[in-house]
Amino acid sequence: MSTPLLSVRNLTKQFDIGSGFLLRNDAVVHAVDGVSFSIPPGETLGLVGESGSGKSTTGRCILRLVEPTAGEIWFQGRNVSALDARAFRALCRDMQIIFQDPFASLNPRMTVGTIIGEALTIHKLAPSKEAFTDRVVELLETVGLQADHMHRYPHEFSGGQRQRIGIARALAVEPKLIICDEPVSALDVSIQAQVINLLEDLQGKLGLTYLFIAHDLSVVEHISHRVAVMYLGRIVELASARDLYVTPLHPYTEALLSAVPVTDPKARRKRIVLQGEVPSPIHPPSGCHFHTRCPIRQLPLCAREAPPLKETASGHFVACHLRS
Repeated sequence: MSTPLLSVRNLTKQFDIGSGFLLRNDAVVHAVDGVSFSIPPGETLGLVGESGSGKSTTGRCILRLVEPTAGEIWFQGRNVSALDARAFRALCRDMQIIFQDPFASLNPRMTVGTIIGEALTIHKLAPSKEAFTDRVVELLETVGLQADHMHRYPHEFSGGQRQRIGIARALAVEPKLIICDEPVSALDVSIQAQVINLLEDLQGKLGLTYLFIAHDLSVVEHISHRVAVMYLGRIVELASARDLYVTPLHPYTEALLSAVPVTDPKARRKRIVLQGEVPSPIHPPSGCHFHTRCPIRQLPLCAREAPPLKETASGHFVACHLRS
């Protein structure tokens, strides 16, 4: 593997929540709990898991949209988490995000041209009005929209078109890393395929690196080179997309993949139904967070010790006492 473009080391994020009728004064949500991974240039790392597993919080911590509680984030050899606001703002040009909801992420009072070109103005990338217009038109055409769309407002576009506008906005400053925070989950299936194909084409043309956050395993398999599986704030398995989908090792990964619909009856996996509910991140289980629902748990070991993420085969990591 080449030198990482992004390296996340023991990232932790806790949210203090105010006192309430059923909450203590010191109640804390353990959203991200010691996450580590790296992404080399030009790769797509898929980050998957159930809702509430900490995927989106991880992405927002990398961009410091929320400040990490602990850990380090290294980007292009610089410790992003240690930079002051001014230094980090300059670095933001190389790191952008595509948000989940194309209906909420665009300012309805701004034209598409202003939305896309806002970053050009902030970073002083358009020396003249003509250069500004030319760049906005180029970005619109790059994502499959038309030049005259720059004078319209977001409400005049469909969901898929709005997400293309969001992609154009992210591309405006020529970033190296784009965090895709469930960019297709709010779109129809047919539109999802178009947006995924667009992201892949852009990666090939521009050499982009993606952290692709999603809960749809079939989408992640299609676009990702490697996949990390999160459960209750921790990464439980990390492998190449092929290895993860063909030979999953963690019981949680096996359960997730068994629920993925397939068209070929011979390729169907035996359905694994997990018992119980996902524990609260306010009071996560001791030891392995998954042990309360794990079909192969071994007590008291699994309840006492948190398994480290170990490499069991070349490039295949798993956090499980019984599978590592």
